[in-house]
Amino acid sequence: MNYLERIRSVGRDANPFFSLMGIEIGSISGGQATIRMPVQHTMTNGEGWLQGGMFTALADEAMVLAIYPLLDPDERIATITEATTFLGGAREGILVASGRVIKKGRRVIFAEGEVTADGSDRVLARSIASYMVSRS
Repeated sequence: MNYLERIRSVGRDANPFFSLMGIEIGSISGGQATIRMPVQHTMTNGEGWLQGGMFTALADEAMVLAIYPLLDPDERIATITEATTFLGGAREGILVASGRVIKKGRRVIFAEGEVTADGSDRVLARSIASYMVSRS
């Protein structure tokens, strides 16, 4: 059973990071995915803001979920590069991350992710990434 099948079968419990962070899976289909995460006090820095790496991790997970429906059964991915631009902060509430595949090549997949505050169009972080495709 591959990762996407485990996600569809048992939900967030297929990914220990999802369970740890309270991430809920939204939609996954054809090169797009969304997930949601509550901001927890343990995720904040000394100033009370969500630590920046959490935005990157959340966007990365959404991009990966967007990629998986497009993979052949023998294909796997690994991150090559990822860059995040921080446009706003969060202290509380629910964050929504969306991932979208830009281009799937035979060896490399390009994707973008965005994190917003739930119920808002305000973009808090934007990520772009490339993933290596390997075959088993």
